[in-house]
Amino acid sequence: MHPRRALPLLAGTLLIPFLAACGSNDKPDEAKNPTTLTVLAAASLTDVFKQAGQAYEKEHPGTKVKFSFAGSQELAAQVRQGAPADALVTADTKTMQDLKSETNTSTVIAKNRLTIATAKDNPKNIKALSDLSRSDLKVVLAAPEVPVGRYSKKVLDQQHVTVKPVSQEPNVRAVLSKVSLGEADAGIVYVTDATKDKVATVAVPDEQNAVASYPAATLKGSKHAQQAGDFVKWLSTDEAQKLLRTAGFQQP
Repeated sequence: MHPRRALPLLAGTLLIPFLAACGSNDKPDEAKNPTTLTVLAAASLTDVFKQAGQAYEKEHPGTKVKFSFAGSQELAAQVRQGAPADALVTADTKTMQDLKSETNTSTVIAKNRLTIATAKDNPKNIKALSDLSRSDLKVVLAAPEVPVGRYSKKVLDQQHVTVKPVSQEPNVRAVLSKVSLGEADAGIVYVTDATKDKVATVAVPDEQNAVASYPAATLKGSKHAQQAGDFVKWLSTDEAQKLLRTAGFQQP
């Protein structure tokens, strides 16, 4: 081949990878530059949502999920104060309803029930809600403004059981911690919280129990509305629901 004719061919060959490189820069690799979602979630979801977050990130490599766990009333305060977040999951519908000006349409993703947590092996021989009124017991409850505290008050009032708690805690995990550390003889928590800790449980019959609903919604102030919406929708998928069922939560 004539040397001059080879030059255009050579130039074209060199240009192809250059153009390809330019093209790849037009669409940044989402896996290397993921969108981070901040999800405010009820404390009772701590364990299962950590698993759910890992599963979601594996399925959606362009998104990372960062959770902030607390009592629902604390989460509501954060939302009202304008804390930067993308989605909210509470342990009751009342808290979510009270934030309707800050949230988009919510969907209940799971339900839960109450149980009595006692010291390991139940040394005080607690058998029912009525026992919690005994003067020889140190009982700890969640504060009445906390969903689990409100549910606890409801079931105790319905059974005409008067309890004088030694403390009122800001979330269900704090109640469980007091019992597991021996600082209280008993407390009322969610069924899902008592499964993996060093406590014994006393079942509350269905006719005496309360059902806790967990609604999820995107926040109107989210800077990642599409991705936040995708995550909230995913919480109702078979994969997410399987994780919730395995953790002891009931179907919505």
